Amino acid sequence: MNKTVLAILAFVVLGGAVVYWNIAQQPQQGMGHSMLPPDTSDLDSGAPIVEISLPAELSDQAQMGKRAYEAKCAECHGKNAAGQNGVAPPLVHKIYEPNHHSDMAFVMAAKNGVRAHHWNFGNMPPVEGLTDGDVKLIARYVRELQRENGIN
Repeated sequence: MNKTVLAILAFVVLGGAVVYWNIAQQPQQGMGHSMLPPDTSDLDSGAPIVEISLPAELSDQAQMGKRAYEAKCAECHGKNAAGQNGVAPPLVHKIYEPNHHSDMAFVMAAKNGVRAHHWNFGNMPPVEGLTDGDVKLIARYVRELQRENGIN
């Protein structure tokens, strides 16, 4: 064999090994991937989806965010952002950790609504009557709840 054929053969074998390795490293559906929503089939409709531990104290900004959250978000996302089965997801969940959904994602969701993509609750409509500043305070409240519940 000449050098060109050997080089092509080595390239094909190496490329196949890389493709196989990448496929083998991807998490499989239902195999503990942290971004999969939990099974809620055993929960009553409207029941909280997750249990929330509350921080001993909220910052001043988070306290303002809590008031805005309770006025505009709790009806769907539940008390303390625990979600409501059949209605809306919990925001205190690994899916909404800061490196996956930034604070700006919260702002955009409130402003524009969100097409359902992690959960099967349907699309979220835009939220009327909130400024970007209000949503940033809400995000601060949610982040403090997340940290208390081990989501960083």
